[in-house]
Amino acid sequence: MSNIAAFFDIDGTIFRNSLMIEHFQKLITFEVIDPEIWYTKVKRVYMEWESRFGDFEEYLETIAGVYLEELKGVNRDYIEFIAAHVIDVNGDMVYKYSRDQIEWHKKQGHKVFFISGSPDFLVSKMAEKYDVTEYRGTLYKVDEENKFTGEIEKMWDSESKQRVLDEIIGKYNIDLENSYAYGDTTGDLSMLKMMGNPIAINPNKSLLLEIREDSELAKRASIIVERKNVIYRLSPDVEII
Repeated sequence: MSNIAAFFDIDGTIFRNSLMIEHFQKLITFEVIDPEIWYTKVKRVYMEWESRFGDFEEYLETIAGVYLEELKGVNRDYIEFIAAHVIDVNGDMVYKYSRDQIEWHKKQGHKVFFISGSPDFLVSKMAEKYDVTEYRGTLYKVDEENKFTGEIEKMWDSESKQRVLDEIIGKYNIDLENSYAYGDTTGDLSMLKMMGNPIAINPNKSLLLEIREDSELAKRASIIVERKNVIYRLSPDVEII
């Protein structure tokens, strides 16, 4: 028997920010990361993005590099404790459309998967909160003393997501034609292309252009934009200003 599934990215697709950024800020609060790091390594790119002169991806990449370096040598158990706190406090900071879709899929008996570039210890807590079938996140490796080594197995690019998609599809005998994928960046492109029902939620410009250039994908894709208390459904050829 084949199964219908829904594959969700998390950051920017479900969650209205980045789980890693929220966690980074809590690590400063809990004094795992020296607050001075924010001012010396992060604040400039944050302010450029906040004022809309800079790019969010540059801000995120800067945070990711500092985050990985600062976690090196820290015990995973303590970091997971703070991760649980992040989800307890911020786990409902999601798009209404995405939350409703997760619940709709579960009511239909569909299998729901979270596939995210965020750290696995954050994705696991989010998956538990929303009671999904399985999840995959970026693996942060630990040594024999359960301390972070500074090495990762990334899950934020399209190729990595393709690899785990193939694994899950085979494991659950997924019906691709009738399944769904939800994403917001080109890192989600492999998911969107594979499923019969691709939905781009608040897509960035690069993803929207990729969808436009793929005529087959453009025919199937829905573009959802949620701003304030309004949800818009747009065609892929919407004017970009």
